[in-house]
Amino acid sequence: MNGIRIRSIVLGLTFGIVMSAVTPYNSAVLGNTPVGSGSFPLAPFFIAAWLYVICAVQSSVGGGRPWLRGSEILVIWAMTALFATISYGGLAESFFVNITAPERFASEGYRWAEALQPFLPDAWYPSDPDTVKLLYDGLPDAREMNYGEIAAGIPWISWLPVLGVWSVFILASYFVMICLMRLFGRQWVVNERVTFPMLRTPQIMGKALDDGQSGQLWTNRFLLWGLALALCLHAVNGLSKYYPVIPEIPTLILAGKYFPKFGLFSGFHKLKLAIVPAFIGFAFLTTRQISFSLWGFHILAGLLFGLLYVLGWQLPEAALGTTFGPDLARPEAAQTIGAYVIFFIFLVWLARHHLKEVWICSVRPVCAPFISGAPESAEAPKEWTPPIWPLWGTVLGLLFLAVWCWYFGLPPLAALLLPGAFFIVMLVTARAVCQGGIPFLTLTAAPSDGLTGLFGSGFFGSAGIAATAVMQKVLFLDVKDSVMPTLFHSCKVSERSIKRRMVIGALGLSLVLAVAAGFAVMLMLCHKYGIRELNLDWATQTVIANYESAQRLVDVPTGPNKWMIIYSSAGAVVMGLLIFCYYRFPWWPLHPIGYLVCYSDTLKILWFSMFLGWLCNHLCLHYGGTKLYNKLRFLFVGLILGDFLSGGFFAALGAWTRTVYNVFPF
Repeated sequence: MNGIRIRSIVLGLTFGIVMSAVTPYNSAVLGNTPVGSGSFPLAPFFIAAWLYVICAVQSSVGGGRPWLRGSEILVIWAMTALFATISYGGLAESFFVNITAPERFASEGYRWAEALQPFLPDAWYPSDPDTVKLLYDGLPDAREMNYGEIAAGIPWISWLPVLGVWSVFILASYFVMICLMRLFGRQWVVNERVTFPMLRTPQIMGKALDDGQSGQLWTNRFLLWGLALALCLHAVNGLSKYYPVIPEIPTLILAGKYFPKFGLFSGFHKLKLAIVPAFIGFAFLTTRQISFSLWGFHILAGLLFGLLYVLGWQLPEAALGTTFGPDLARPEAAQTIGAYVIFFIFLVWLARHHLKEVWICSVRPVCAPFISGAPESAEAPKEWTPPIWPLWGTVLGLLFLAVWCWYFGLPPLAALLLPGAFFIVMLVTARAVCQGGIPFLTLTAAPSDGLTGLFGSGFFGSAGIAATAVMQKVLFLDVKDSVMPTLFHSCKVSERSIKRRMVIGALGLSLVLAVAAGFAVMLMLCHKYGIRELNLDWATQTVIANYESAQRLVDVPTGPNKWMIIYSSAGAVVMGLLIFCYYRFPWWPLHPIGYLVCYSDTLKILWFSMFLGWLCNHLCLHYGGTKLYNKLRFLFVGLILGDFLSGGFFAALGAWTRTVYNVFPF
């Protein structure tokens, strides 16, 4: 990679602004296929794939260099993904419901006005009830107005102070994420050589473009077979959606009916077998140890559920008390809390030499050549010399967020620990997504669940519980659309760039503009249609559930939960043993990432595709070795391309016809 030019940054911002308008309209108004959801969203890769094709054709016809390099298209993809994520699922989808729910729903049978509102800061919410009413009902006769008139009718004087306060929290959080990405990026990319399997397809396309071999890539028979399989599958199922007389090829098998609701196999009575070509492709391109662990631990988690039932050790869901975790229904799932903490410690331990190097560089001007014990990497480019700003940026950013939390009602110790819990979860989640090739990941337990389980709700206090519930919901609870994995993917994208600072600057600018554009577009949609008419049922339900959990903890404070402590401790012990075996024994077949996500709802959809991808990878390497793998991988690249190209086509068709066919099951 020779560098990133301004044209790619401008194109990334242009596509990003367009995505900020298209993504919320497509999902909230049309109820169409989500185009910006997940850790590898549909629309940004669809755009990147066509840019590869267009630049390859331009280079072939014109005989010169392509107008964009492959690496530049990857930067455009990363910037566009940030806009697509923030403009809806990653922030804007539930943000306005979250900060207006106490005013809107307090009179509908909920006791928030008396139980929560006295503890919630006035600066977080619009002060005028009419402002909230307009948001939910829309402006009068707004359907006949254009968006310029809608923008003029929005009561900005009520919204700007609120958005300003929240923007400080949001942008400070994004700044810490960028610092963590830069701080751990060299460790993951250069020292550990993390594979980033979801980036393999665009990287292969980019390398072919840069090497002038796009023709050979697009005529590769294995790629064409994979592309044809995925396209034919979705052509048949898409036509079946529009013309029901055409039989559908089943891609979702409900296998739970073959298992009993009680007994050893009761953990599988809701088992689903989902066949998604792109997810099979991601699993094939992931290392076998990880793909095996992902589906293997899911099976083991189901067996554990049945085993506890048979032994009479099964606890009721009420044993966990009140939690905020979106998937934390069973006590045994609390193991993930301890597992996350131990895995975070493991990540820091792996990076100990790198962090030592960064620390020494930050406290004295003489850098790496004189650092004893620092790891040497002959292949590490010179520009990876550790900068000092990410370390101090992380520390100062976390302190700023702690002060922000304390100012708005959290006790001092809770204000220090809560942001730390937030970013422990975000860093571990990013590692699981990037290394595991997981296209979307949901949390089992919320960051605050571990703190309340360990210390009790009194650790936060009534005001702190209310404030924590709201802050957590803004950025750190619904991590399926988190920006953190995209930031680490962009770190891999710029691995050999001579203008890495330009890439980081472009990402930072994208985050700022994405927040501003996401707020503006969502406000206009809400005032044109009204939240009641938008497809925001999921956001509304989860926000209400979040406030209800906070209300219960305020009404009835709880002490430390012994079962959460027991299962979290068990999870920490198991994760410690897994890490020890993984690190010390080369033959060890299980990767700790599988245990991290085994209780997540994600694997209920992903596990069978992960199994198929792992099985193909295993058979390929066992019987054909790396020679066959290097040929056959293009079949799975074709499956990924076919799914995303089909997804983009049916998303556009759905926007036109209002008939939705979802290529991906999320």
